[in-house]
Amino acid sequence: MIFNKKGDNTMNNDPWVHRSKGMSCATCMWYVEKAKAEGSKNTAPIGRCRRHAPTMNGYPVVFETDWCGDHKLDENAL
Repeated sequence: MIFNKKGDNTMNNDPWVHRSKGMSCATCMWYVEKAKAEGSKNTAPIGRCRRHAPTMNGYPVVFETDWCGDHKLDENAL
């Protein structure tokens, strides 16, 4: 059972909310931002996750706002 601060047992209150706020790909040492092509209309920054070896399709493409359990803080990205 999950209890909120009022002592109610409700499933609406997630105790992990905002815990991953600073653990996005943008601050991870495994994230490599992809250079934008000239004239590209895509405004969302994307990059590659280099945490694990590439597959036949290369490294996974991620947005800088994504996150995962393998996050490792990049001190240079802060």
